[in-house]
Amino acid sequence: MVERTYDDNTVIIFDTTLRDGEQSPGATLSSAEKLEIARQLSRLGVDVIEAGFPAASPDDLRAVQRIASEVGTADGPKIAGLARAVESDIRTAWQGVKAAAKPRIHTFLGTSPSHLAMLRINKEEGLNRIRSAVTLAKSLCDDVEFSPMDAGRTDTEYLVQACAAAVECGATTLNIPDTVGYVMPAEWADTLEMLINETPGAGPGSGVIWSVHCHNDLGLATANTLAGLTRGVRQVEVTVNGIGERAGNTSLEEVVMAIHTRKSFYNLRTNIDSAQIMKTSRMVRNYMGMPVQPNKAIVGANAFAHESGIHQDGVLKNALTFEIMQPEDIGLSQSKLVLGKLSGRHALRVRLRELGYEVDGDELMDVFRRFKELADRKKTVTDADLEALVADEAAHKPEDHFRLIDIQVVCGTMGMPTATVKLANQDGDESIVSAVGTGPVDASYRAIDKIVQAPNELLEFNMHAVTEGIDALGEVTVRISPEGSNRTFGGYGADSDVVVSSVKAYVAALNRMISSGSFGESAAKRAVATVGIASS
Repeated sequence: MVERTYDDNTVIIFDTTLRDGEQSPGATLSSAEKLEIARQLSRLGVDVIEAGFPAASPDDLRAVQRIASEVGTADGPKIAGLARAVESDIRTAWQGVKAAAKPRIHTFLGTSPSHLAMLRINKEEGLNRIRSAVTLAKSLCDDVEFSPMDAGRTDTEYLVQACAAAVECGATTLNIPDTVGYVMPAEWADTLEMLINETPGAGPGSGVIWSVHCHNDLGLATANTLAGLTRGVRQVEVTVNGIGERAGNTSLEEVVMAIHTRKSFYNLRTNIDSAQIMKTSRMVRNYMGMPVQPNKAIVGANAFAHESGIHQDGVLKNALTFEIMQPEDIGLSQSKLVLGKLSGRHALRVRLRELGYEVDGDELMDVFRRFKELADRKKTVTDADLEALVADEAAHKPEDHFRLIDIQVVCGTMGMPTATVKLANQDGDESIVSAVGTGPVDASYRAIDKIVQAPNELLEFNMHAVTEGIDALGEVTVRISPEGSNRTFGGYGADSDVVVSSVKAYVAALNRMISSGSFGESAAKRAVATVGIASS
């Protein structure tokens, strides 16, 4: 457990992966998946977890409540719930977070001309709404955060008035969002410094925490966030892998490692255990079905890779020649698990616990079975292999609508690629279907579609190897969209056979799509009912 300590030079890490990050297209999470990510965020050492938008849906409320009660312990992070400046939202947010040892209500109101026009209110009415919302939130919860949405396009005089009204009514944190990624670092720094110095009751020494929440539409989210830290901001709102609406949010790992790497410049610190960064990044990537671009700073596959001869020579002589960070700083190690096919469950459980995974009971048995199968095929099972196995097991749960039983493919330069797939539904009914496609994956997906009968479009397909070597596990992430809908759903699969991992990823995405009911409740029921009927 990370020990969180605070002083004037501590930067509070407010993680909104489970709220703003989940608003990324295709990033829908189940309550169980949100809880697992929240537990990992706690191990990472974030100070505040924005667990969701409780008023958005009953499922979101339940997820926030569960995170509040199970992760929001006395020695854990604060748990925040987002709410519009609306009474019903605020009361629902309180229902979501009140079980936490350190709850927070985060309320917001748009303050730019376009947002006020959207709300059909004038500036004075906006100030009155802010006062009412913060007053209500404060009557329920001691820790209240207020955000003037689209602050980057709000005139500074009105920003001061909005922030002053929030502080006057009890807000303890003022978060200034660049909601549309519009501002430039220099102007943003000046704006934040002005707000800190000129907002009545919120200046240095007042006890009010100033925060920033930046979007990445112009690729400047991290730069704008770091600019705020140089002017007195002490809370940053971030997401793992920088996910979020449109081009995403400020990346947690980029801000944390900038502070860590440039200590002499910022003279600041965080409570983050940076060795947990890579594991957290992979978990979010896998659960949300959103691959990380190879050249992504800190956590991308190429972040510590060197191809240029000059670079390779320099790194071999002295890593600091071309690396300002060590892979171990973010938990990226090349350590190998010295376990083989004769190793037992206890040894596997111990190693998984060392990697930060608490796996027991039936879940341990499932991972152990997969480990044994992999150990039979690979000479060496690495930590990365184990993490992929755990993620794959988590992505395919007993309560899923469909489960892959078997798959067989025939392909090559002669003949037509053919796949035969056996799926089972929740009742255990099985169906076997064959299909022909342009390749083994296409044929497999066509066979699955005959069984599931949930029309969709495959938007994205990504595959990469977990480790080096011909016997490496292959990880696949896919994103699909229901026919006639603009919603997207992601899926993840891992296996030493890339066709199998491709099928697992597709089935996982279909399960999420069906669970959401986004292509109609009756269609979802028909999709589930087809198992045991379809055959060819």
